[in-house]
Amino acid sequence: MAVNLRDVAHRAGVSVPTASRVLSGSDYPVATALRERVEQAARDLDYVPNAQAQGLLGGAARTVGVLVGTVDDPYFSEIVNGIHEVATDRQLLVTICSTERDVDRELEYFRLLQAHRTGVVIIAGSGRTDDRYGTMMAARARSFEAAGGRVVAIGHPYFDVDHVLVDNAAGGRRLGEHLVALGHRDVGVLVGVAEVSSTVERVDGIRSAIEGAGGSVTLRQGAPTRDEGYAGAGALLTDRPGLTALVGTADQMAIGAMSWLREHGRAVPEDVSVAGFNDIAVSRDLNPGLTSVRLPLRAMGAAALEIALAPAPSTQPVIRELGTELIVRGSTGPAPGTPARG
Repeated sequence: MAVNLRDVAHRAGVSVPTASRVLSGSDYPVATALRERVEQAARDLDYVPNAQAQGLLGGAARTVGVLVGTVDDPYFSEIVNGIHEVATDRQLLVTICSTERDVDRELEYFRLLQAHRTGVVIIAGSGRTDDRYGTMMAARARSFEAAGGRVVAIGHPYFDVDHVLVDNAAGGRRLGEHLVALGHRDVGVLVGVAEVSSTVERVDGIRSAIEGAGGSVTLRQGAPTRDEGYAGAGALLTDRPGLTALVGTADQMAIGAMSWLREHGRAVPEDVSVAGFNDIAVSRDLNPGLTSVRLPLRAMGAAALEIALAPAPSTQPVIRELGTELIVRGSTGPAPGTPARG
């Protein structure tokens, strides 16, 4: 038989309202001795509070909803790991909603999280440049926050909420400059979701460096997956056999490109250099290791939840900016016939 609040109150020798105040985290003053008796009784009886009921009493359930593109994408999974680190410390329950990058599905999940009285919603990869998405998400965010919830976006949300940013353009530019210094002037870029601002910024950064040095950039769009990177590498090199470097806007695309090159007798980096973004864990264990623009993915997730749990600002949204770092490994080298210049 399940233990209820009345059982705890009886064992502690206090009233039910007193037991409720102690176990719900209420600010109502309770004498230290009574509080200790109630907490000990709850432990003795293995009493588990009803989180939904506490949410109704306190105005928000101790739950965090996270909207991600796909749960199998290392970019999102690392962000979620960062959120979990903070949530575990604060004893919060995390609900992950995989939207498959579908606008209507994301909006519906957001509505469901609100219906279930979720206290915090974190929108990972929120920077879609679609006007309809921005308008509808802004309306949903206003409704959610008006009901006492908190919304934090990771990336440029194109609507007015707190958010965590990284300078993707600077990371792309740094990678492009690295390739230029190695003599590369004809670069192919495997582009993931083109409607997301982070992808646009990465491509713009690479272009500014390569084209600024008199080179050219050829784009090939596909899903941000290993298989699309594999197929895209073949398509790019068939159309432009003179490409000396391939860049994936996500590491898994670059990994797919490396597989295609290996299977078709092209050496990395002697024939074609390869690089990516995010610096996922497997990047360092490849042979050769993958050059990548490292994003602080766990720190991004942790920062988003920390912002959500802090007092809400009274004026402008909170913006937390984090940096990127170029990690150079063996997958990039001098362009064929060109000595490295730094």
